[in-house]
Amino acid sequence: MTVRTLTSLAAAACMISAIAARSGEDNQAFEKIERGRYLAVVGDCIGCHTAPGGKPFAGGAALETPFGTLLGPNITPDVATGIGGWSEEDFWRTLHEGIGRNGVRLYPAMPYPAYTKVTREDANAIFAYLGTLDPVRNEVRANQLEFPFNLRRPATSTWDLINFRPGVFQSDPTKSETWNRGAYLVEGLGHCGTCHTPKNITGGDRDREALQGALLQDWYAPDVTPDLRIGIGSWSTEEIVRYLKTGANSFDIASGPMAEVVENSTSHMTEADLFAIATYLKDSAAGNPTAVTALSAEDRRMIAGKAIYEDRCAPCHDSGGAGIATLFPRLANAPLVQATDPTSLIRVVLIGNRAGATAAAPTAPAMPPFGWNLSDQEIADVLTYVRNAWGNAAQPVQAADVAKLRDRLQRKAAGGG
Repeated sequence: MTVRTLTSLAAAACMISAIAARSGEDNQAFEKIERGRYLAVVGDCIGCHTAPGGKPFAGGAALETPFGTLLGPNITPDVATGIGGWSEEDFWRTLHEGIGRNGVRLYPAMPYPAYTKVTREDANAIFAYLGTLDPVRNEVRANQLEFPFNLRRPATSTWDLINFRPGVFQSDPTKSETWNRGAYLVEGLGHCGTCHTPKNITGGDRDREALQGALLQDWYAPDVTPDLRIGIGSWSTEEIVRYLKTGANSFDIASGPMAEVVENSTSHMTEADLFAIATYLKDSAAGNPTAVTALSAEDRRMIAGKAIYEDRCAPCHDSGGAGIATLFPRLANAPLVQATDPTSLIRVVLIGNRAGATAAAPTAPAMPPFGWNLSDQEIADVLTYVRNAWGNAAQPVQAADVAKLRDRLQRKAAGGG
């Protein structure tokens, strides 16, 4: 064994011993650290705590909220700018109560309303893993909000009173072990409701409408309940697993923030955990969406939209909206196409999009932008057609909504927020 190898092993041993000293228990067990690594992947921690082009977990990623922008903090074990000086108790309180070190209340952009359901054992394992990362000195001023939302303590105290009830996940004895594992992952570390559950006026989850779709960051996170028209009720358990593992199935292709979740998180999860998630989603409570009647094929918007579709869209998505499985999304009888909110559809037509790439599906198909040569009315018409053809039925898209989103995206691209 070389001197360099011995030195490396000694350094690793010292680092793990330091973690154990802070936590008061044996964190040297490889199994615990590896479990913590896996759980950090399940929670997609890297997604919010790694800036584009930055060091992993060193913070700086922008988190857009209805009240302004926050930056994900540094969670490497750097003592000065990260969590190197934190105790295991500090970390547990952050996840479980939304209260950081020294009693600082966090903004709910950190999804502690979901993480509160994580068990103490799992929280300790994540903390043990984070302690093995390379410390990165990177000062992050997380609070970028304007007055009065930058007044953290009174604002978040009131928010917590309205929206937050701490408590570790409790299994449902009437459900299977697999279902309960899926519920724990979806409601807890996976924090799926943070994106997919509608929000109230304060930004808190409307729990009675859990997973029924929500708008954030100019994307619409769709309904993932078993609703047959706008949810995933027509997806089999196997199709859900395939989507989460590869980013694509015979119904849809992950895009936008969901593509990042698949790349960073779900594609790295075990088959057993993905199956548990699918089992839970298939047996969760569906909403009661308002019935919609498809527009007549003779409607002016349908006639105009069909002409645009045949010219611009049919070469990839097929004249009958069938698409090509795992390459170009199916549009016929498609839940996302019929979603209550068409924001995601408008966005990808305006500026295009590239799907996520995973080890299981390394080809990342792209949608070209059409905002440069289609007017607001033309985009509204073609999407109205798509949302009301081939068995679909949804509210028409308005040109004014296209114009508003176009303006917002252009201002963001120019750095205007």
